[in-house]
Amino acid sequence: MKEEDIIEVYRLQAPVWEFKYGDLLGHLKIMHDAVGFKSSLTGKNYTMEWYELFQLGNCTFPHLRPGMDAPFWCNQGAACFYEGIDDAHWKENGTLVLVTKISGTMFNEMAKWVMYDNETGIYYETWTVQASPEKKSVVWFDSYECSKFILRTYQKLADLGATFNKIQTNYTSIILFSGEPIYLGNETSIFGPLGNKTLAAAIRDFYYPFKPHKTVREFFVDLLKIIDRVILNHQFYLFYNLEYWFLPMKFPYLKVVYEEVPLPVGSKTSSGV
Repeated sequence: MKEEDIIEVYRLQAPVWEFKYGDLLGHLKIMHDAVGFKSSLTGKNYTMEWYELFQLGNCTFPHLRPGMDAPFWCNQGAACFYEGIDDAHWKENGTLVLVTKISGTMFNEMAKWVMYDNETGIYYETWTVQASPEKKSVVWFDSYECSKFILRTYQKLADLGATFNKIQTNYTSIILFSGEPIYLGNETSIFGPLGNKTLAAAIRDFYYPFKPHKTVREFFVDLLKIIDRVILNHQFYLFYNLEYWFLPMKFPYLKVVYEEVPLPVGSKTSSGV
């Protein structure tokens, strides 16, 4: 952007999979977040978002391939920047609201940071894992998904001098509740030639019911298997940063929360706007 430009920054939020299910997941507060920009000099709009490159299900659970021991993960994520803001998409069932204005100089500094962030954080992680539902509970693993990218972007803009409007901002987290996780190893140590065949079989067996289903009957049969393992037997195998962990699950096992995270305050005085 030209340094003298004034860029409007918009908070964008809509239900996950709205293109397929409309506002259904919005009622469950399972939301996707993005950020929009509008150039005052050119009038052009832009959208920036960070999301899974191979759809949410493929990032959350692996594919089990015949004849291959190790599960196959498609869990990469990346920031995408493109021209235009689909107003109808964000307004109809979600949010499109102005949060701040920045200079072209600040935008260009943010763009450099986005490139750096995109090259250093490449894996999408759906789950947050906590010890309990209490607010100050130990967080064993933090999620790494669209809302975390937007929060990092807002913080970078604040550090560059952006002053945000006073509005409420909420974000979705999908939380698993677990006792202290147990480290199991990586793909090589578990599934390699010298790996633990018993553990490898247990991990494959755990992930099998999460596969895509062709019939309603298959879905409900596998759902019962999931309930048996996660709730009745308190078991969950987590793949995080290329390593496997065992989670001794605890009540209430899983929860979707839609909590307020205030817009940030920067570490330097605003300038350039």
